[in-house]
Amino acid sequence: MLELNGQKLSLAQISTVANGEDHVTFSNDARTRVEKSRRVVEKIVAEGRTVYGVNTGFGRLSEVNIPAAELGELQLNLVRSTACGVGPPLSEPETRAMLLLRANVLSQGLSGARPIVVETLLALLERGVTPVIPEKGSVGASGDLAPLAHLALTVIGEGEAFYRGERMPSAEALRLAEIEPVQLEAKEGLALLNGTQGMTAVGGLALYRAEQLARVADIAGAMTLEALRDTPVAFDARIHAARPHAGQIEVAAHLRELLQDSEIRESHLENDPRVQDAYSLRCMPQVHGAVRGALWHARDIIETETGSVTDNPLVFSETEEVLSGGNFHGAPVAFALDYAAIVLTDLAGISERRIERLINPDLNEGLPPFLTTHPGTASGYMVAQITAVALINEMKVLAHPASVDNMPTSGGKEDHVSMGMTAATKLRSIVDNAEHVIAIELLSAAEGLEYRAPLQPGRGVKRAYDIIRKHVPRLARDRALSGDIQAIAKAIRAGEFNSLA
Repeated sequence: MLELNGQKLSLAQISTVANGEDHVTFSNDARTRVEKSRRVVEKIVAEGRTVYGVNTGFGRLSEVNIPAAELGELQLNLVRSTACGVGPPLSEPETRAMLLLRANVLSQGLSGARPIVVETLLALLERGVTPVIPEKGSVGASGDLAPLAHLALTVIGEGEAFYRGERMPSAEALRLAEIEPVQLEAKEGLALLNGTQGMTAVGGLALYRAEQLARVADIAGAMTLEALRDTPVAFDARIHAARPHAGQIEVAAHLRELLQDSEIRESHLENDPRVQDAYSLRCMPQVHGAVRGALWHARDIIETETGSVTDNPLVFSETEEVLSGGNFHGAPVAFALDYAAIVLTDLAGISERRIERLINPDLNEGLPPFLTTHPGTASGYMVAQITAVALINEMKVLAHPASVDNMPTSGGKEDHVSMGMTAATKLRSIVDNAEHVIAIELLSAAEGLEYRAPLQPGRGVKRAYDIIRKHVPRLARDRALSGDIQAIAKAIRAGEFNSLA
């Protein structure tokens, strides 16, 4: 049971809730803070003071004062007019992560919303009502307005939602789940819309998969090294102590563990004319380790964001002040996700170079051409490598940073934006592709090991080989490999290699 108190959440916690594997509650301390901030908003309304977001327009219209009788309509219109998203809906886990993160932000008691708003968000999570949120339409400042507006539509009983696998009007989904729609009061529409929870949810879940994949890449590389009868000397701890980047040291240790007790290695300890291996094998600690370091940095940014208040304005109940700022700007998240996209593209690139060495008869140390026993008649893994190249080409296009772009919005008032949601959705696509590239390397390397039998690889590599063969048999003759690639990519996503990572 996860109790929300506005705290920093880990990617693992977000993933668990997003996938429906944990329940979420609203802490008593958080409820008290929310009630206090709400009293400040109600006092402002009662006194007729002019405060942005409470009784003014928004964006370029922020200097327009709104009569007290129209404050509910103001918030309702804000939600409706901002729901301009287009494109396919976010996945159910991504939307559930958004619900979790928005509830957590409001739990800090700096947003001025009533407790019922938080309770309704959590009720949607607990009862399986998932708002339909188009993935396109956010520029990442003022936060993820359009995606959060679609989330807010379901909160008020408008728009669409998924419930028990069926897409339907939100009002019907709420009725079936026995959830009362919220009647928005002063500031509550803005409190639901203004923040970075779209990019943080989508990017955070993609990053969680990316970190898992980075560890599986070590496994694929170790298996390739065994299939090519290459040397683990480059992973000696003394080498990496001389350049003590944490990721590099960790990857080298992981590779040594995977390759422990290798009969294949013992078979060519002596009289091997090769002096050193290609960079794609020898430099795995340096490259894979740098990838890990970048992903660690991105995770730190994302997890900090999960416990951050990204509204505007913020309500400080201790002094009864409402202050306007820019916490909604998604730059920290956008930069981190773009960084992750770049390093994952390179991780897939070094994997593809190893795939090439496995199938190319000029490079594969005596393995049959394209890993087939009937070269010419059969093509083996020839086109699987082509698929990897195609995926990486797409990744290179997507790796261009979204965050370097800017187009002013809202009549020039919002003149610098982050494009963080674009960074998040393209990172998700990059992770998808990278999982398939690493799957192709695992399949190719496992096939290469068949030709080194009866010699056995290192213990960790052998366990990974057994996982692969649980899903995909040896390539005794040509067959369509699409299903094989997808099966191993699915196994990666499902965490089947995690015990080795």
